[in-house]
Amino acid sequence: MSENPTSDALPEYAERVLDVAELIPPGRVMTYGDIAEWLGDGGPRQVGRAMALYGSAVPWWRVVRSDGTLLPGHELRALNHYRAENTPLREAPASADGHVPRLDMRRARWDGVPGAAADAGSDGVTGGPGADGGGAHT
Repeated sequence: MSENPTSDALPEYAERVLDVAELIPPGRVMTYGDIAEWLGDGGPRQVGRAMALYGSAVPWWRVVRSDGTLLPGHELRALNHYRAENTPLREAPASADGHVPRLDMRRARWDGVPGAAADAGSDGVTGGPGADGGGAHT
């Protein structure tokens, strides 16, 4: 059955979000808010909705919450990707619920600059979108 281009077409905003998600290098992440800022349109919730509805065909695990917690319900799948890509993680303390690690956002965050992927873990990632540390990004 063919897709109906008027009702099933990928919304333009979602397409732009997915395009950015595909640019994020292995081992790096961007927050929902980072992507909205990079696009100059929408906000973290709009990016999150686009990823939830359409993101399964892109490296969805590279689009994350700003606090570094793994996506609820997808922690183990995401963790497998992070470990395979050597994404910087912070191990959870023994007292943490489920002992699931978090992303090390200071080291894993990508600023959207091509070529910055080789610098995973450098302090240069803190100068990109969302670098204000405002915490509004989800």
